[in-house]
Order: sequence, then structure tokens, then C-alpha cells
Amino acid sequence: MGHCGITSSKTVLVFLNLIFWAAAGILCYVGAYVFITYDDYDHFFEDVYTLVPAVTIIAVGALLFIIGLIGCCATVRESYCGLTTFVVILLLVFMTEVAVVVLGYVYRAKVEDEVNSSIRKVYNEYNGTNSNAQSRAIDYVQRQLQCCGIHNYSDWQYTPWYEESKTKSVPVSCCKKNDLTCTGSLAHPEDLYQEGCEALVVKKLKEIMMYVIWTALTFAAIQMLGMLCACVVLCRRSRDPAYELLITGGTRA
Repeated sequence: MGHCGITSSKTVLVFLNLIFWAAAGILCYVGAYVFITYDDYDHFFEDVYTLVPAVTIIAVGALLFIIGLIGCCATVRESYCGLTTFVVILLLVFMTEVAVVVLGYVYRAKVEDEVNSSIRKVYNEYNGTNSNAQSRAIDYVQRQLQCCGIHNYSDWQYTPWYEESKTKSVPVSCCKKNDLTCTGSLAHPEDLYQEGCEALVVKKLKEIMMYVIWTALTFAAIQMLGMLCACVVLCRRSRDPAYELLITGGTRA
């Protein structure tokens, strides 16, 4: 019965180590996705620390690859030292992922305040040229999220760009995607996106942060199972010296 438990734990542990390798790639992808998205929306943020969860999750992903390698070798050989190292590192990574979840919730709560405090400034710095970073950011967001202005398209009337252009038009990035005749003229508001960008930017960034949180929670749960299986093998070895001598060929690992 005890040997059956050991075998089952070893099988699960080897399988989990393979999952850790896959998890390493997924976590790095999630972190990179957050970085890329942040680059598109960074002008709407003043607090660069919102990237902390993304940086942490990439570091965890890289570490998981190493953990998977250590875990596979230690499990196959049932090395006491290797399995102990495996459990300790998994515990540290687990604690890190818990920190990612906490930070994710903290920064998710701050997203709305961050966007609210900076979005007006970004719109006021719009000049309609591709060389201007704020202009590129706003045009990208308006096309990507299908929105116009801060609360709606009428907000453009209070920007320096609108007053200087004297065309009574908003940027063409406000035009609906399939409307090829739209010039951004306020005389034809039906051609423009009706929803403002502020609420949609907040929603998008909160969704991304939740993506990070759920990813961290999922792999934290898998790591708990990995630690449990490793502890089963370790406990069996420590309680049964004859079994340890059998699997090590008469010598201790």
C-alpha cells in the first residue's frame, strides 16, 4: 500500500514537472503580453509600478523551467537532497505568486484613479502627428477600443488641437471602422464612435490585471500539489530506511 502511494506520488510529480515546463512558457507569455499592452497604454499611467506583477510573473516563469528540471531528476532518482531543494524552491515560488496576486489586486484597484488623473493631460497634448507619442497612443486606443474622446466625442471640442485646427472635426481615428467616407466632422456624429475612451481603457487594463491574477492563482494551486507529492515521497523515505536502501542500491542519496 505504501509503495503504491509512492509510485502514484512519483507519477503525479513527474507529470507536474512537465506541466511546470509548459507553465514557464505560459507565464512568460502572459508577462510579455502585459508589457506589450502596457506599452500601448503607458501614456494613461503615471505609476510605473503597475508593471511589477508582469515583471514578477516573467521571473517566476523562468524559474519554473529550472524547477521542472530539478524536479524531474530528483523524482526519478528519489534524491532526498534534490526533492528537499525542489520543495523549498516551490514554496518560495508559491509565496512569490501569492505576492503577484496581492499586487495584482492592489494595482487593479488603482487603475481607475491612474487613468482618471492622466487621460485629460494626454488628450491635451494631442497634435495629430505620428511623431507625437501621445497622438499615436490616442489614435491607437480610439481605433482599438472603438471609442472617441474621454467621455464621448464632444470632449474633443475642449482640446488645444481642436481649437487650433478650426475644422470642427475630431481625429479620423474616431470614425467607425467600416465608414470609409467619414472625415471626423462633428456635423455627422453618427459616423463617430459614441462611447468615451476613459471607461474602456480602465476596463481593458483591469481585464489584463485579472488575467495575471488568475494565471498566478492557477499555477500556485498546481505548485501546492507538487509540494504535497514531493513531501509524500520524502516522508516515506525518512520513515522506511529499508525502502530507501532498496531504491538507492544500498547507498543513501
